[in-house]
Amino acid sequence: MGKADAFELLEIGGREVRITHPDKLYFSRATKLTKIELVRYYLSIAPGALQGIRDRPLVLKRFVNGAEAEAFYQKRAPADRPGWLRTTTLSFPSGRTAEEIVVDDAAGLAWVVNLGCIELHPHPVRTRDLDHPDELRVDLDPGPGVSWADVRTVAQEVKALLEEMGLRGWPKTSGSRGMHVNVRVEPRWTFQEVRRAAVALSRAVERRVPALASSKWWKEERHGVFLDYNQNAKDRTTASAYSVRPLPDARVSTPLDWNEVPDCDPADFTVFTVPKRFSEIGDPHAEMDKHAGSLEKLLELADKDEASGLGDAPWPPHFRKMEGEAPRVAPSRARIPRARMPLLVIANSPDKEAALTGLERWKKKHPAAAKLLAVDDVLVDSMRGRSSTWTRIRVNLRNVPEAERPPQETPDPDEDPTREWRAAHASKSTRKDRR
Repeated sequence: MGKADAFELLEIGGREVRITHPDKLYFSRATKLTKIELVRYYLSIAPGALQGIRDRPLVLKRFVNGAEAEAFYQKRAPADRPGWLRTTTLSFPSGRTAEEIVVDDAAGLAWVVNLGCIELHPHPVRTRDLDHPDELRVDLDPGPGVSWADVRTVAQEVKALLEEMGLRGWPKTSGSRGMHVNVRVEPRWTFQEVRRAAVALSRAVERRVPALASSKWWKEERHGVFLDYNQNAKDRTTASAYSVRPLPDARVSTPLDWNEVPDCDPADFTVFTVPKRFSEIGDPHAEMDKHAGSLEKLLELADKDEASGLGDAPWPPHFRKMEGEAPRVAPSRARIPRARMPLLVIANSPDKEAALTGLERWKKKHPAAAKLLAVDDVLVDSMRGRSSTWTRIRVNLRNVPEAERPPQETPDPDEDPTREWRAAHASKSTRKDRR
């Protein structure tokens, strides 16, 4: 058998799972990790990982060439799948539907990892009721230069507010620089209502710690730790508990007890350390399903915000315009001159490192302006296309005197993978208008 045909057959819970190319390196920089080692990691913490994904539709985020290469999203279940693997049909805001994988056991977990799913992306609904989420997700996303200590402080404010609202939050490291707080809720509210509750929560936390927390959707308006309420919009997913993240140290999104939050370090939780932790203390979130709460108090808070003049917050760009939503336009592009932000697009690329190298080239070309940039004046956006992610880098010249601001130049590199699709879509719309 040649290397290209190599496989390892695992028997898991009475089912056979074929692991192809088991020796293929999925992490090859700071740490070395093969596909079969990644599978064995997931099997070692399977009860914890399944706690986050069982009975939920799963978006497959596939790193078929390893963690250092570009990933793509696959909503539809592969046609070539085991007969014992369940699927469910999910509808999206676009009106389209997709038959998605549902993983219920360790064999299914190993099967999706074999597809290159380094991290797991479940929807916040169960298959028995796809229209009513049973989980509100608080995503704490620190901006550039924001310290881990600030993330932990904001997380504690989230905990306190949730408790006042009669809810229990379950914290975990995001596996990168942030933190997630998941809240089990009764499946009585629609996606729109759950998101509305998340908006109210985000704004309330911002009012409590305005120097540290932000509920502002547009990056040019944010500071500190952003509470990403839009993770609760339908069709949005986040990396679930025990997901391995595509960072050089194979870091893991790890469930915590609240008493661990003040002193934890996300770098301590990796593929190499989490299995031992799991075997010693078990899953801190094992009891989550027993603590489903009500959103009524958060929705009352949303009512108060609206009565005071606070309308809906901006939705992700691919959603239709919602009633009560503020104008969906970045302040830098608004028609009111005082609201404009002097932003330049520096780089667009599917390769984040190539985009960051382009930023360094721009800084060398414009050293006087670069010297005046604050840490949060550099906006590194992870953009999500139809099936892949790419990086856009912008700089905010607000701290550069107007007469000294460089002009907008052609981004370098300028590889927006959605440009061709957007041009075709615009052309199609134009043809329709002419009919």
